[in-house]
Amino acid sequence: MKNLFDIKHRVVVITGGTGVLGRAIALHLAEEGAKVVILGRKAEVGHALAADIKAAGVEALFLTTDVTDRARLEQNLSDILAAYGRIDALLNAAGGNMPGATIAPTGTIFDLKTEEFQRVLELNLTGTVLPTQVFLRPMVEQKRGAIVNFSSMAAFRPLTRVAGYAAAKAGISNFTAFMAAEVARKFGEGIRVNAIAPGFFLTEQNRALLTNPDGSYTERGQDVIRQTPFGRMGRAEELCGTIQYLISDASAFVTGTVAVVDGGFNAFAM
Repeated sequence: MKNLFDIKHRVVVITGGTGVLGRAIALHLAEEGAKVVILGRKAEVGHALAADIKAAGVEALFLTTDVTDRARLEQNLSDILAAYGRIDALLNAAGGNMPGATIAPTGTIFDLKTEEFQRVLELNLTGTVLPTQVFLRPMVEQKRGAIVNFSSMAAFRPLTRVAGYAAAKAGISNFTAFMAAEVARKFGEGIRVNAIAPGFFLTEQNRALLTNPDGSYTERGQDVIRQTPFGRMGRAEELCGTIQYLISDASAFVTGTVAVVDGGFNAFAM
């Protein structure tokens, strides 16, 4: 019987591939036999990750990128096609936040810095739209492919502080649904667009917000734990199964969805 979750030899492009979550996903997909293309800004980290994957006998490629720079992404596309000749899946995992796009507990909406708010929208939302435009092209030619965008708990409910980030992630969820219908109607059912919404996972971006220097949870971290029925933060590797499902034939009739991986955070109301 065919293994519906088989992704061997598929070329998977991961933006934000040098982050904590991107790295874990890249390593897992490589273990499953995928050819992983890691895109990121941290060259030293990216090359080291690609070397680790290659050492295990699997093909991997790292390319520096800027998800808000179309010319750089077009060059990435040319390099990927020169190396592998195709793209089977795109994971839009790049993103981030800025202090000026948040509102502190002691602040108000008037303290929001609109320049940084705009930058957060550009990095997260436009930084999903541009890679989609660029890396979708070979999928259209192949009449086959899968795109997985990265949404957030902040897209479902208005979390405090993260005004810019939440707005961007809500936009990504909407863009995912829009693109699912757009590509299916115009290019056929072979191309699917979904999103994953991670709950709370400790990353470089949020560690200082959720934990103290001694490793204990901050007040906000404690709030997250109280809201999460599992009573803990997620582990990066716990995203991998859902990602593999969404880029494999196991989800052949799934498009336009946002898959939640959150330990029950979004389902629970205190």
